[in-house]
Amino acid sequence: MKRSGRFKNILKSLKMQTIMLVIFVGILPAIVLSVAFNKFYVYKQIESDVSDIVPHGEVVGAQIISSGYLNDPSQDNINTLLQAIGNTYGGRVMVVNSSLNIIKDTYKVDEGKTAISPEIIQVMEGQYADFYDKENSDLFVAIPIKSTFSGEELTVGALIINKNMTYVNANLDYFINFEIVFGLVWITILGILTIHFSTRITNPFSKFTKSLKDIEDGVSESDIAVNDFSEVDELSSQMNSLLNRMKVVDESRQEFVSNVSHELKTPLTSMKVLADSLNSMEDVPNELYKEFMTDIGAEIDRETQIINDLLSLVKMDKGARESLNISSVNMNELIELIMKRLKPIAEKQQIELVFESFRPVMAEVDQVKMTLAITNLIENGIKYNKETGWVHVSLNSDHQYCYIKVQDCGIGMPQDSIEHIFERFYRVDKSHSREIGGTGLGLAITKSSIVMHRGDIKVHSVEGEGTTFDVRIPLNYIEEAE
Repeated sequence: MKRSGRFKNILKSLKMQTIMLVIFVGILPAIVLSVAFNKFYVYKQIESDVSDIVPHGEVVGAQIISSGYLNDPSQDNINTLLQAIGNTYGGRVMVVNSSLNIIKDTYKVDEGKTAISPEIIQVMEGQYADFYDKENSDLFVAIPIKSTFSGEELTVGALIINKNMTYVNANLDYFINFEIVFGLVWITILGILTIHFSTRITNPFSKFTKSLKDIEDGVSESDIAVNDFSEVDELSSQMNSLLNRMKVVDESRQEFVSNVSHELKTPLTSMKVLADSLNSMEDVPNELYKEFMTDIGAEIDRETQIINDLLSLVKMDKGARESLNISSVNMNELIELIMKRLKPIAEKQQIELVFESFRPVMAEVDQVKMTLAITNLIENGIKYNKETGWVHVSLNSDHQYCYIKVQDCGIGMPQDSIEHIFERFYRVDKSHSREIGGTGLGLAITKSSIVMHRGDIKVHSVEGEGTTFDVRIPLNYIEEAE
């Protein structure tokens, strides 16, 4: 089984495929051309000899009619002529009368016999016929002997001239020997060129594979650099880009695990400190006990929120590969309901919520995930705002997309932080973020939800002036292609 698998791999290799292609393109056509040339040579030689024999035979046939040879085959002058023709062509000459009797055979083998063959029958019908005996290298040309009676031309006999064609076989042997020698030289040259170019073609891929293996084994951390061909160069470039992305993803994953560990550990550490403090006191006043237990409860709530947000992200990552619960949703009513739920939080911080709708908008979305995304944007606008500030939400659409804008006049973000805000556990101002709560996962959840809907989100922010999020979602959900 191993040998069979190895043999299959060899056959599937690019080098072997290249060799087989060269054999198919370079050798098979040469063999076909060689055979075709040999057959064409024989055909043209026979055609040429027939063309030479027929006029000569027609002249002799006219002499046979004029001399009355068919009735008197003892005429020496005609017999001498027939013998001379046989000698000229290195073969025999036969004369057949209308009764299909052979009245003359220069070899004196078949005289007096009856000639019955398809060619003789064809000639007696006034047609010319020829036959090549390849085994004996003989060409037979049958020419009708015609006479005119009462103005009508009739076939009264046949003249059969045989020509020896051994020279054709001799020439064929010469051609075949030449073709064999030429073929061996051609195959040798072709083999050398094939091995050279197949190696030249496959070497870049071998280098490419070795570079990949070195990177996989940790031997090398440099980019793949195989520049033999433009296609391989492009492949190397694309692979380097992919490897860099994988490296970024791996670093991001490691950072994410580290952040998760830190975020989950922090509330536990706080609870441990509070619990140890309580245990170290002998007589704990009720007020202090309640305060510590309240703090412990807050840390538990914070831990629960982190876990819930992580579960939401896991579900969304899984949902990117599975179908969403898509339904037709009235986006106007959805945003109004979200703002109604967040109004108490906004009033507590004296933040004015404003919703502006330009037209009724119906969109095919997963209502739960879209609610979560919009809620996070508006809630962030409230939390990271100034006292007596505002959050403005607008809804619009065209024939293809739904547009949602969430704008606030809050603390804003520095420009170097904007490209990172959708990363998990990323916080622009960690100290301020811990004061107002949050897990650093809200915007990551928001972007995941929007991307799952084949949408897009952009952010514009000026530190100290506020932040604007622009969301674009297709009105009709686009199924992912298989």
